[in-house]
Amino acid sequence: MQLQESGQMYLETILILTSGGRAVRSIDVCEYMGFSKPSVSRAIGLLKSGGFITVDGDGYITLTDEGRLVATKTYERHRVITKFLVTIGVPEEIASADACKMEHHMSDESFEALKKHIGA
Repeated sequence: MQLQESGQMYLETILILTSGGRAVRSIDVCEYMGFSKPSVSRAIGLLKSGGFITVDGDGYITLTDEGRLVATKTYERHRVITKFLVTIGVPEEIASADACKMEHHMSDESFEALKKHIGA
C-alpha cells in the first residue's frame, strides 16, 4: 500500500509520541496534530488496515516494522531539511514548517545529496 502524505505525517507523529517508551492513543495524536477525533479515527483505521500500525484492546497504538520504517524515513527527512534551512538563515519555526511540506515530495536522490552536503 502506497501512503499519502497525510499517512506519513500520522506515522511520523506516532513515532515522535512513542519515543522514550510512551504509550500513545488516538487522543494523543489528536492533541499533537490539532485534528478532530473523527479525522484521526479514520486515519488510524486506514493505517491499521494497511499494516502500518496495530491497536490493542485498550486503544494503544504500536508501529509495525513497516510503519516504523516509513515513520523513521519521514522523520529523518524532516530533521535534515530543517537543519539545512536553518543553516542558510531560515528561522527554525519556519524551517520546520517548510521541511514538513518538502519531506514528502523530495526524491531519494536529492535527499541523499542534501544529507551528504550538510554532513548529516
